[in-house]
Amino acid sequence: MRYYPIYVNLQGKRCLVVGAGQVGRRKIATLAACGAAEVLVLDLAEPDAACAETLAHPAVAFACRAYAPADLDGRFLVIASTDNEALNWEISRECAARGILCNIVDQPEKCSFIVPALYTQGDLTVAISTGGGSPALARKIRQGLGDFLGTEYGALLLLMSRLRPMVLGLGLGSPANSELFRELVHSPLIEALERGDAAAAEAILRGILPASLHGEAAGLVSGALGHVGV
Repeated sequence: MRYYPIYVNLQGKRCLVVGAGQVGRRKIATLAACGAAEVLVLDLAEPDAACAETLAHPAVAFACRAYAPADLDGRFLVIASTDNEALNWEISRECAARGILCNIVDQPEKCSFIVPALYTQGDLTVAISTGGGSPALARKIRQGLGDFLGTEYGALLLLMSRLRPMVLGLGLGSPANSELFRELVHSPLIEALERGDAAAAEAILRGILPASLHGEAAGLVSGALGHVGV
């Protein structure tokens, strides 16, 4: 495998997207949603109506002009989505020289990173990569995950994320915490959430959690079931 899989924190980072076509718009929206401080978008054409909503995000700044090397100043991450081969190579080389993360859409040989296909459900994110070999296959696998990972998985994640600081606050120690979390994940809790069976889910929690947290069971289950619309 050529690529080291990571998740990058974009909070407070300045990014650049060159090309605001259909693919570029998706990249812009994702960067903004992930908390980038600024996403500068460059395109030679004025944005159409389909692009207007994406560009309206407060973190996004659009300029109808050509790319210039100075646009890389202070940038943490750059994405180029153009059909200009020479421009793509120029951006790739400039980013490499400056140590800037760079993705040239559909041209992995020019990239310092590639973007996997993503399945998301709330804070649950599953990334699928074929190493740039077949993005179409990665998308097919992602679609299959939607059939396998029902909303109960997102509900369980929500419950666990709220429960985690409560458990850690008890000072039980790392081995005990790990064992408790494993027991919860492998319990019938997820099936109870899938059925919308609040009583069963609360009983499972009380059977596993320390007595000091039994009073939290109803609230945890209620929040999780709200996630699945029950």
